[in-house]
Amino acid sequence: MPKKLITEKTIVDLFNQGKTEIEIDKNTIVTPSARDKALQLKVKFVERRESQQKFNYPLTPEPKVGGKKIVAIASDHAGFKLKEEIKKFIAELGYSTLDLGTNSESQVDYPDFAYAVAYAVVSGKAWRGVMIDGTGIASSIVANKVPGIRAACCHNEFTARISREHNDANVLTLGARVIGNELAKEIVKIFLETNFGGGRHLQRLNKIFEIELKFSKPK
Repeated sequence: MPKKLITEKTIVDLFNQGKTEIEIDKNTIVTPSARDKALQLKVKFVERRESQQKFNYPLTPEPKVGGKKIVAIASDHAGFKLKEEIKKFIAELGYSTLDLGTNSESQVDYPDFAYAVAYAVVSGKAWRGVMIDGTGIASSIVANKVPGIRAACCHNEFTARISREHNDANVLTLGARVIGNELAKEIVKIFLETNFGGGRHLQRLNKIFEIELKFSKPK
């Protein structure tokens, strides 16, 4: 099947026609300048799902309260102030929040809270999770130790979108000492509202799950 090429001009033409989404598949080539222009104009790439896709890895459950999907959120002491801001913002977006601490700027250990968020997601208590520490890196390491978690440390809108479209990430980690409140809110919004693209990305996630299984089997 011939490849479909999307250029910067393609994005501009679609935007001028009032379109904010463009469908792509595994045979689509998107130039770097086209992706930059799409981000600038807020045009989203929506990957066409292939028929009969097989999800070998466990799908994240979608628990709700009062019809609202539950988002678990936590932080260590470095991320406490930003957590409080993000918690309010998530509620404004129409989600229910499950606050797992910490509750002050008193020093605590980030592994305890990153694990709490990860466990809430894999146990079905939350749909997705958000964990905030100083850089976001440490918490992503902890969360990814939990089988079934795909935690992404995101520092801009692009990484947030790709973490969902390509990796079906179910936990977002943020660095309160790296990004400001407004950027953090935009990252969270994109993370919660972006769907997994499927297609070629699914077979890669299935391979990740196979690796996970190799190391989770009892010896």
